[in-house]
Amino acid sequence: MTPYSVVIPTLVRDTLADCLAALAAATGPRPERIVLVDDRREPEPGALEHPLAVLGDLRERTTVVACGGRGPAAARNTGLRTVTTPWVAFLDDDVQVGPRWCEQLARDLAEAPPDTAGVQGVITVPLSGRRRPTDWERATAGLARARWITADMAYRTEALKQLGGFDERFPRAFREDADLALRVLDAGWRIRRGGRTTRHPVRPASRWVSLQQQRGNADDALMRQLHGPGWWERAVAPRGRIRRHAAITAAGAAACAFTATGHRRAAAVCALGWAAGTAEFARARILPGPRTRDEVTTMLATSVLIPPAATWHRLAGAWRHRGAPAWQEVAR
Repeated sequence: MTPYSVVIPTLVRDTLADCLAALAAATGPRPERIVLVDDRREPEPGALEHPLAVLGDLRERTTVVACGGRGPAAARNTGLRTVTTPWVAFLDDDVQVGPRWCEQLARDLAEAPPDTAGVQGVITVPLSGRRRPTDWERATAGLARARWITADMAYRTEALKQLGGFDERFPRAFREDADLALRVLDAGWRIRRGGRTTRHPVRPASRWVSLQQQRGNADDALMRQLHGPGWWERAVAPRGRIRRHAAITAAGAAACAFTATGHRRAAAVCALGWAAGTAEFARARILPGPRTRDEVTTMLATSVLIPPAATWHRLAGAWRHRGAPAWQEVAR
């Protein structure tokens, strides 16, 4: 058996107990150590008592460390520093490993050639078959196709420590996994897909979650700075709509400017362009969904707000990360 540890960054959400219960119930070689990284800024005493109780005999192998609310990349690095096993498996606190996960993980690690630094798990996202998925459900379902997703990702400890771990300048659970994988590949290692399976249920979210997600455009700016303009193709990541969002935002801003200066005809043309772009964006999000009143009104409202929000975060990220050095230089 190849010894391994499990690192789980958490904000102690309600999903944590289910995550740990599934891990405790999985058959196969047990992890030598489970590192639970509490990333709350102000931890509440006793909040971990119930989640830890479901671990059963694995409780003795579990260590809790604090990270202080610095984000999942920093939390994983905090856990990584405590690991001494050859492999470390990262899980998110809102997933549920399969019933044979430990057995399948052991097989994945045993079959990994010496030049393989990472083995990705297979993510499944259960959706209701009775209706069309909402915009948030479709976004979550996309995780099943994502490359190198740390919802279930195992890495050689040696490789991660050589590279300085995750880049802590990525403050959200977004792009930090792709950045690490590209650095692993650039260092001459390989990453393969394993056979173990993990469920990623769709967790409840605010109706404004799609607007909040636009902060990730700043992380895309950091990815471009670190890996060049072609990082999308290398990471096999969807390019997104940032160019269209920028065009819609520019049209809306120009319409306001022309109106203020009395150029009514130019303002009307720009306003028409803004309206057409916004309508196309809303239509593309509404048609695949359930088309309920709540979903349609949410899509209409957020489709107006997302283009300027995305453009702002992208520009702010490009300015903030201009000249950003490689993470290894920062981590030294």
